[in-house]
This record gives sequence, structure tokens and C-alpha cells, in this order.
Amino acid sequence: MQIRLLDKYIFREVCLAFFFGICGTSAVFVGSGTLFRIAQYITEYGASFGSVVKMFIFSLPAIAIYTFPMSMLLAALLTFGRLSSSSEITAMKSCGVSFYRIAAPVIVLGVVVSIFSILFTEHIVPRANNAYENVIAYEIQGNAAPKSQDHIVIKEIKDGEMQRLMYARRYDAATETLEGVTLQSFEQGETKYVQDAAYAKWEGTQWTMYRGAIYEVSGGKSEHTMRFDKQVLPINAGPGRIVREQKKPEELTMKELRQQIELMRTQFVDTKKLETELYQRITIPMASLVFAIIGVPLGIQPTRSSSSRGIGLSLLIFFCYYVLMTLAGALGQSGALNPAYAVWLPNVAGLLIGAYLMREAAH
Repeated sequence: MQIRLLDKYIFREVCLAFFFGICGTSAVFVGSGTLFRIAQYITEYGASFGSVVKMFIFSLPAIAIYTFPMSMLLAALLTFGRLSSSSEITAMKSCGVSFYRIAAPVIVLGVVVSIFSILFTEHIVPRANNAYENVIAYEIQGNAAPKSQDHIVIKEIKDGEMQRLMYARRYDAATETLEGVTLQSFEQGETKYVQDAAYAKWEGTQWTMYRGAIYEVSGGKSEHTMRFDKQVLPINAGPGRIVREQKKPEELTMKELRQQIELMRTQFVDTKKLETELYQRITIPMASLVFAIIGVPLGIQPTRSSSSRGIGLSLLIFFCYYVLMTLAGALGQSGALNPAYAVWLPNVAGLLIGAYLMREAAH
């Protein structure tokens, strides 16, 4: 019973500090970036009040993904710094409670925040990012879409199932031409046909492919091949929809990223940037757990007794993590390291440091 009371006490304290951290760090991110961009759009495009409010709201989810880990670190440092300075940690240990048991509520919260962040990153952030870009493109800039775009993806879904998935290396709006076209047709969730074409042109009411081939797929292997000089592209998307539906990597879910990576590989297009983005959807949320493990032992150090030092230390640690994350991401995108390995470097380094600090604090 006493252990449960202890868990509740520590959990309550760290949760209060965590929510304080979210408010504080969010204010820093908003003040240093979002408000500056909003001011630019107001002065350059005369953005309306309604558009500005929507921009602000839709920018918050992307900010939250970075504030969760930082707030977790700050919460662990402040909570255990206060418990240590008031000798509560010493009192708990004198009652036979191990350091690892004292730290357990914070680690559990780190796991919960990491899982929540992954789900939040998958289901909320891409939609918010897409809405944010649409407000800028269609409400503020007046739909000033570029004439040419690379890596075009169009999906046709019926009754919740993918019917067709099309990829093109490039779209030229001036000539209404898609270059390097690949179309996958699905039946019951499995690829049935694959069509490749050198290019496709919009001819008034439909797309027409030129110089390509159709592959019938069975069991993941191509069974029959038919080549053509001219063939209708069965996609119900005109040039206007082509432009509107293109999304940046940060606007895609993990499932959509994987689909786009697979399609781009069929055209031998470099996918390292998308792979790095995909793996970071896991590693950045997992940083909350890493920072919980680091923050607990650092918080009980005598020199961390004041909240100002705890805040300063959390900023320093997060800055080092962000620098390492940026460098690792660059290594992954350049191909110097496998993207899967590169993006995990900051978390692995953090876990090793945290494990060492936990071991030292326990002894």
C-alpha cells in the first residue's frame, strides 16, 4: 500500500512538471518560429485574421512532437531535483525502497508519452501539417502552385480499400505531362497489375500513356507482359487534382511514406530522404523515454537543486540531442549511413548514457 502511495506521489509530481514543461517549451517554439512566420504572411500577403488563427492552430501538433521529449526531461530533472533537495529521496531509501523502484513511475510515464507521441505523430500531425500548407497555399497565397513538381503520387480508394496507386517522377503543369509513370492496380489488397510508361499526357478528358508495358502479377512475381505504344491511364484525376493532392513528406502518414518509398524504388529513385523521415516518426517520440532515463539520475545530483539549473541543464541536453539528431539525419539522407541506423544513433547514445547514470545513481 505504501509503495502504491509512493508511486502516486511521484507520478503526480512528475505529471505536474511535465505539463508545466509542455506549456513553457511550446511558448518558446511558438515565439521563436511560428509567430515570426505568421508576421511574414501578414506583411507580404495581407493574411486575414481567420487564416492566421488557422495557421497558428495547425502548427501546434508539429511543435508538440518536439516539446514532449523536452518536457519529459524537464519534468524528471525538476521532480527529482526537488525530492533530492528536500531529502525525500534519502528518506525513501532509508525505508528500503531502491533507487530503481523510486524511478519507476517516471520511466512508466516516459513509456506512455512515447507511445502516445507515436500515435499522435501518425494520426494527428500529418493531417495538421497538410491543413497548414493548404491554408498558406489556397487562402493566403491564392493557390500559387508551382508549374512543375517532382514525385507525384495519386491514390484511388474505394470502400476503404486501395484500388490504384500511381507514381510519376515529375509533373509539368505547362505541358500537362507526367514523366516516368508507374501504376499499380490492386484486387483484395494485393497487386494485380503494374503499368509502366515513359510519359503520360492529359488529352482533354483523360490521361494517355506512351511507350510502356503492362505486367500481370501473381504471387508477387510478374507472370505476363504486354508492351504498348499508346494506352489510356485509368486514373480519375485531372491536372487540377494532380497539383492539389501532392503532399510533402511531413504531411504523409507512415503507411503513405512506405507506399511512396516502394513506388519510387520501382523507378530507381533515391528514397533515403523519405526513409529518414519514416524512421524519425519512431525515434523522435521514443526520445521521451530516453530523456526520462537520463533526467532521473541527473535530477538527484546536489548541484541540480535549483529549478533554474534544472531548466538550463534540460535545454543543454536537448540542444545536444537536436544537434546529434540533425547530423544523424544528414548522414542518413546522404547515404553515408543506412537511414535506419543513422536516425537511431541519438537514442542509442542517450540510452547508453542514461543506463550508466542510473547505475551510478543506484550505487
